[in-house]
Amino acid sequence: MKYFRMVSVLEGLSYLLILSVTLGFISRDFVSYLGMAHGVLFIVYLMLSLQVSHAKEWPVTVWLLVFLASLVPFAFIAVELFMRKESGESAVRATT
Repeated sequence: MKYFRMVSVLEGLSYLLILSVTLGFISRDFVSYLGMAHGVLFIVYLMLSLQVSHAKEWPVTVWLLVFLASLVPFAFIAVELFMRKESGESAVRATT
């Protein structure tokens, strides 16, 4: 589950980077590198989401929502919060 959470955030950030190219914030010279990295991260995200859903015995609808979140910008944040809830972690950690 730890790897899925890490890949989820990386995949979401790579998606935002690709959108940044589309909006003109990043040069189009980097499209092939960003696209390849995002493609690999997307496939790993898909495989790990299936593995985690099987291990956690999620209904198909929960897995489908987690998968669809990979298609929506910034939805990786909601997936991260959901995974924290699933693992029993607090969303806000107290510092002492």
